[in-house]
Amino acid sequence: MTDIASLLRQTRRIAVVGASNKPDRPSFGVMRFLLNRGYEVTPVNPGLAGQEIHGCRVVGSLEEAGPLDMVDVFRRSSDAGAVADEAVRLGAKSVWMQLGVVDEDAAARARAAGLEVVMDRCPAIEWGRLGLPSRIA
Repeated sequence: MTDIASLLRQTRRIAVVGASNKPDRPSFGVMRFLLNRGYEVTPVNPGLAGQEIHGCRVVGSLEEAGPLDMVDVFRRSSDAGAVADEAVRLGAKSVWMQLGVVDEDAAARARAAGLEVVMDRCPAIEWGRLGLPSRIA
């Protein structure tokens, strides 16, 4: 079982796969939350590559976002496996699948490769639940 508080404290660089520039989308708000907590965040969305979200340049692929600590997945569960496999290949330390994103097989592959995995959770919700400080140290 992943210690979520430790994972959030130790992480520094996060790629948000499926980042959106639409304020009503969860990825938009979570990305702002992560930036406000002191993380270095790279939005990943091939359809928005070259644009900016919250002042961060959007890249078209996970490989362009590296090096990474965490890959935060805002994609359908059916797409999560490919993202998790790429995170393993690129040497990420963890994969975080957002609320509603569940792929047990992908999680098992990532864990077997030594990555921490969180599924069906939101870091913004977990941050408050765990009583973490306003910013990472």
